Amino acid sequence: VHQVAERVEALGQFVMKTRRTLKGHGNKVLCMDWCKDKRRIVSSSQDGKVIVWDSFTTNKEHAVTMPCTWVMACAYAPSGCAIACGGLDNKCSVYPLTFDKNENMAAKKKSVAMHTNYLSACSFTNSDMQILTASGDGTCALWDVESGQLLQSFHGHGADVLCLDLAPSETGNTFVSGGCDKKAMVWDMRSGQCVQAFETHESDINSVRYYPSGDAFASGSDDATCRLYDLRADREVAVYSKDSIIFGASSVDFSLSGRLLFAGYNDYTINVWDVLKGSRVSILFGHENRVSTLRVSPDGTAFCSGSWDHTLRVRETLLFDSVCERSDWPSLKQRLRVSLGDMS
Repeated sequence: VHQVAERVEALGQFVMKTRRTLKGHGNKVLCMDWCKDKRRIVSSSQDGKVIVWDSFTTNKEHAVTMPCTWVMACAYAPSGCAIACGGLDNKCSVYPLTFDKNENMAAKKKSVAMHTNYLSACSFTNSDMQILTASGDGTCALWDVESGQLLQSFHGHGADVLCLDLAPSETGNTFVSGGCDKKAMVWDMRSGQCVQAFETHESDINSVRYYPSGDAFASGSDDATCRLYDLRADREVAVYSKDSIIFGASSVDFSLSGRLLFAGYNDYTINVWDVLKGSRVSILFGHENRVSTLRVSPDGTAFCSGSWDHTLRVRETLLFDSVCERSDWPSLKQRLRVSLGDMS
């Protein structure tokens, strides 16, 4: 990729200010997700709490105390009317959200998924009716939310599955997972079969995220690198690393255009990579402990990071993508398609 992108104008250095700091968790923030309304955020923590925030005002709109600590996974339903979460309880629980602040959310809890080890990640599919989970038991699974029935299980990882991401297309019938076996695996949700596998990382894969077009995905690993895999070329096409980066990458996500890759690290920083050139265009400071989770908002105007320092920080990304969209990005995408196709 970097060779193909040599003629593209380089991105300059940027400063991205924290616009909001969300304080309220009593321990490490482990996971977060945006609502489709581009405003609300759900976060989960080691303190056993799951909080729904208004990212504009920083107000807490809902809070649930889970029966266990280390709530490692949380997700917003596409409708914005429910959240899912789980962790050391080995379950994925779904809570409906209402406008009634006095309502007892715990009373309406529905246990949907049951694994034989901790829940590491969860994501609703394109509807509120199905949820995808990943677990320390080495499997992923697709569940019916209403009945709690197991619809499909995905076996193939040789160790704990730590992360998953659903393909962005509306028909999204594939997802990618990563785990402690250093493998990233792409699955067909209908057949339950692994359709592609990539094993170039040298340590646990902590995070996977599809490229906005769905034709590639990025991964972040304890080996201190992030990598880009092209699904059509069926190979790794880029590595994002520097000799000075020695701490693991815990979470990755793309900007809306796909030109930038945000990566949170265990050295308390967020590195911003130029996806095409492979160079780092910015380092973001502010967190006082390791960055554990990071997500770009649905409209691409902001991103939120969660940390072991008990806080979440919301930053603007307008500076970045406005520059990216002005560059020679669409035509380069076309050139990349040709080049990556030639590699396969």
